[in-house]
Amino acid sequence: MKTSVLTFIAVVFLMSSTFAQSNSKIPLIGSTAPSFSANSTQGKLNFPNDFGKNWKILFSHPQDFTPVCSSELLELANLQGEFDKLGVKIAIISTDNVDQHKMWVAHLEEIDYRGHGKQVINFPVIEDSNKTASKLYGMLHEPVSSNKDIRGVFIIDPENVVRSINFYPMQVGRNMNEIVRLVEALQTVDQSKVLTPANWEQGEDVMVPYYPYTKEQLAANPELKDEYYSMGNRMWFKK
Repeated sequence: MKTSVLTFIAVVFLMSSTFAQSNSKIPLIGSTAPSFSANSTQGKLNFPNDFGKNWKILFSHPQDFTPVCSSELLELANLQGEFDKLGVKIAIISTDNVDQHKMWVAHLEEIDYRGHGKQVINFPVIEDSNKTASKLYGMLHEPVSSNKDIRGVFIIDPENVVRSINFYPMQVGRNMNEIVRLVEALQTVDQSKVLTPANWEQGEDVMVPYYPYTKEQLAANPELKDEYYSMGNRMWFKK
């Protein structure tokens, strides 16, 4: 009898764990970004469709009015021009309600953070008090919290395909310049069909995933050798 009870408890535990995980599945790179509708500081928002054929970044954060989250939104606002140049639309989300979001945004717009000057926050901050979107995007990591999002970053391309996923702990702020660099890298590989090496920055040499030319092509166009160089026989760079 005791063994049967223990077996039953174990089965219930496994089923509940599986159910919890299925309700908080992280979208995979290459998958279609999950859609949801929610209230935001800019009204009703259907994500990602309302952003059309733009690149999109969905940032999740744990809680309004907290110091790390406040610093992140102010840094994002300071880089808004850079994201605009890249054709990127930004959306912020947490499990706080929209009224609190509006109060927080108003508070942030009165701060001169790190000498940047007061920033206007042009991107929407989305309410997810029912945790629908947080579960769709796997933002609730229950070993840490079951009601507050960790710091997630989802980069989504114009076709609404997830291209990059990053998660950060609640205690550590994100590097917003790295997120700009990552979008630049994704756009570069898409446009030029190349690769980017470690620590690549916009304007630097890129890599090619193949031998760049044949002997016949080089004989017909000797200048090709000036466009490429190798670092070992499996790492070819294009200037």
